[in-house]
Amino acid sequence: MKVLDILRVKGNTLYTVQPDEPLAKAAQIMAEKDIGSLVVMEHGDLVGMLTFREVIVCIVKNGGEIGSTLVRTAMDDHPLTCTSETELDEVRRMMLERHARYMPVMNQKVMMGVISLYDVAKAVVDSQNFENKMLKAYIRDWPEEDGVDRG
Repeated sequence: MKVLDILRVKGNTLYTVQPDEPLAKAAQIMAEKDIGSLVVMEHGDLVGMLTFREVIVCIVKNGGEIGSTLVRTAMDDHPLTCTSETELDEVRRMMLERHARYMPVMNQKVMMGVISLYDVAKAVVDSQNFENKMLKAYIRDWPEEDGVDRG
């Protein structure tokens, strides 16, 4: 299974913010849209990733307030990325290694979307459930003359 399989199901809605926008505005967008991350774009290029983690860290550093902080100050400016052809096992390994909950999907310089650790976990569970159903159907339809009880 590849990242492309997740993007097909998930769709291509992408929420972005610019690095020089107020962090308060970004946090408001995240709250209104009920999303955990924003892609930070500048002049059409990916320049960072802003997640609820970075927002919280910034608020704590500022004594409990966002103040006039800009997205640029809080964002991860070296986000982990993958391509639509990356295998899910590799994505899972990368995300776990870096404690990343969100990963931009880039095909060369084109932003294809963002996948979350939830998306990856759901895809794996759905795949396993499908395999289990297929195996059960295969065993159920096996001829009974071999003496195996399929109860």
